[in-house]
Amino acid sequence: MELMLLTVGKTDVDWVKEGLDLYVSRLKHYVPFRLEEIPQLKGVGALSPGQIKQREGELILKRVPAGAKLILLDEHGREFRSMDFASWIETQLSAGGKSLCFAVGGAYGFSDEVRSRAQGSISLSKMTFSHQMVRVLFAEQLYRAFTILNGEPYHNE
Repeated sequence: MELMLLTVGKTDVDWVKEGLDLYVSRLKHYVPFRLEEIPQLKGVGALSPGQIKQREGELILKRVPAGAKLILLDEHGREFRSMDFASWIETQLSAGGKSLCFAVGGAYGFSDEVRSRAQGSISLSKMTFSHQMVRVLFAEQLYRAFTILNGEPYHNE
């Protein structure tokens, strides 16, 4: 099964990009993994937040692989402890399927159409993080999950 992290907007903060690159390279030792960035919308000054979400939603849905399970990274999603997240990942991998796609939306969140297409949502915290930081935090948690599943000494509990 391939895992994919789909984001709206480019990762343009250097230290975030470095951290993201580090965990993406580490993840590839465990599972086929790819990062896809949807370019930030241009000329949206006259659009409402709802219109921006709608346009971003259309772009997100075009990038989700056919047949993929879509999981949104959303502040209202399910929270996990790292050990529980590792078990959840293991369950997803065991269930089969072509790919598992995690999506980070834009500043206004996800459109109703994207939410309807999704099979679930995950929250990294009750706190709100920048969309740039969510990328590296989530990639680290995915990496941590795989080290837990492989009995490697990265996670301490």
